[in-house]
Amino acid sequence: VGRLGADSFADTLLGNLDAARVDCAFVTRVADVATGVALIAVDDAGQNAIVVAAGANMQLSPTDVDAAEPAIVAADVVLLQLESPIAAVKRAAEIARAHGATVVLNPAPAQPLAPDVLALVDVLIPNESETALLAGQTIDGPAAAEAAGRALRQMGVPTVVLTLGERGALLVHGDMVRRFPAFQIAPVDTTAAGDAFVAGLAVALAEARPLDEAVRWGNAAGALAAAQLGAQPSLPTRAALEAFLSEATLRPD
Repeated sequence: VGRLGADSFADTLLGNLDAARVDCAFVTRVADVATGVALIAVDDAGQNAIVVAAGANMQLSPTDVDAAEPAIVAADVVLLQLESPIAAVKRAAEIARAHGATVVLNPAPAQPLAPDVLALVDVLIPNESETALLAGQTIDGPAAAEAAGRALRQMGVPTVVLTLGERGALLVHGDMVRRFPAFQIAPVDTTAAGDAFVAGLAVALAEARPLDEAVRWGNAAGALAAAQLGAQPSLPTRAALEAFLSEATLRPD
């Protein structure tokens, strides 16, 4: 569900999504605004800096989301992020929650979220900077990460998964706190690692896999993405993910 411009960038994106067998029935193209783009710089260590021109992304409206209600109602998991207006994100979460879907929110790019938005979220997956902003706490070590995760839980989110880059992930669910070490890879480009993590976790949840296993899927997807150059081209296939997991032995601490 989204908006694109009537330009060559949109043609490329839709072609890539079609090749990946993604249903784009609820993607709208508009003639007067450019497709959102990002300029990404990657250093020798594989770390990235991103400048975004949101373009048509910021025209997505609650009305667009309402038009996609049949797809949302049919979903087991609804995955949301903040590169579209909050009003549209909130509306999607409202529909999903009303029909029993699990709402997964990746609060990126980092921005404050009202309590009524957080109240609609079942699984929140922030990185360190997003966690620091939402929890109002500096993340300077394992103890601080755990404290921030608990603080987000106390805001009413049932499950919080903090992504910690090369240090893996931290799961906070109820009174349980569990650390998941990262899979060891040689990073080439970390641009899409967070997106891959969130996608892997969401797929596992949609298949009713346990939380531990879902976080492990996320970690594996993120590792595979970071080992490849590019954003879309680095996202792993299911076959690659399952092959990677079959050979991996890392379990939560």
